[in-house]
Amino acid sequence: MKGFRYLLLAFLLSSCYYQEEDATLYEVGDNFELCVDSLSLQSSQPLHNMPVDTACEQISVHYGDPLVVAEMLVIPEDSVDSVWVKLARDQFTMGWAHQRDFQASVVPDDPISQFIHLFSIRHLGVFLVVFLVSLIVLLWQVFGKRKLHVFFLRDILSPYPTYLLITLALSALLYAGIQHYVPETWVLYYYHPTLNPFGLPLILSLFLCSVWVLFVLTIATIDEVFRQLPVTEAVLYLVSLLGCCILCYLLFTLAALSPGVSYILFALFILVLLLRYFRHSRPLFICGACGKRLKELGKCPHCGAENR
Repeated sequence: MKGFRYLLLAFLLSSCYYQEEDATLYEVGDNFELCVDSLSLQSSQPLHNMPVDTACEQISVHYGDPLVVAEMLVIPEDSVDSVWVKLARDQFTMGWAHQRDFQASVVPDDPISQFIHLFSIRHLGVFLVVFLVSLIVLLWQVFGKRKLHVFFLRDILSPYPTYLLITLALSALLYAGIQHYVPETWVLYYYHPTLNPFGLPLILSLFLCSVWVLFVLTIATIDEVFRQLPVTEAVLYLVSLLGCCILCYLLFTLAALSPGVSYILFALFILVLLLRYFRHSRPLFICGACGKRLKELGKCPHCGAENR
């Protein structure tokens, strides 16, 4: 218990450090990549108490162009946006843009930020395709009367798929909670990403820890599935598991909008999965001939040896 309190104190202190160190989203010298079709830059520097010169030369940069922040200027009397940013693609192509246009058109030149951006705009379409494929596999199993292994219905003897789904549900709750209740924390992380869970606000640290655990459990689950099943059946099982993971993510992302409902749903979710595991998927024995896991003594379904 003392160790847990020390760990909690470390998280709280690290959250204070993060908020003080990274008070701004970006600064001069930061690199970005244009993620829209094009962005127009004003060649001349905007001046105080002067109207925006719409007739001045406009420089266009295009999708995928690298951009670096060369200078920032604040003009309080600008009715559109008081902050201007000077961007440079190279030493010959540079110009000024309003901060709001700049932020809406670029993604930080960091693989973590780019993954977050790509995930946020395309994950629903990908999730829908994978979920439909997993549904087809499930229907093939049910109506084709094939004795295929499918997560939850005819599971393998391993705890890893169950632990994977529970961890994913926790990650989805934390992610949705950050997005809806402390969005400024997520924006700050987007501009200053890291895979190190320490030195971040507490909720963000917990989320990154859950992502690391999820990564380890994914590797363990894939390895366990291919150990126990033939390749074709293992792939079909993983597709069904992936469909359940997607459904779980969407369910708890939406449930996080109501904290009371999400906590109750999460507790029931864990209870159902653990009861299902201990009743049907918990390996109690090991075959003396082939070393495979067995639910009960008797004839081994893998090698046919009798275990008494």
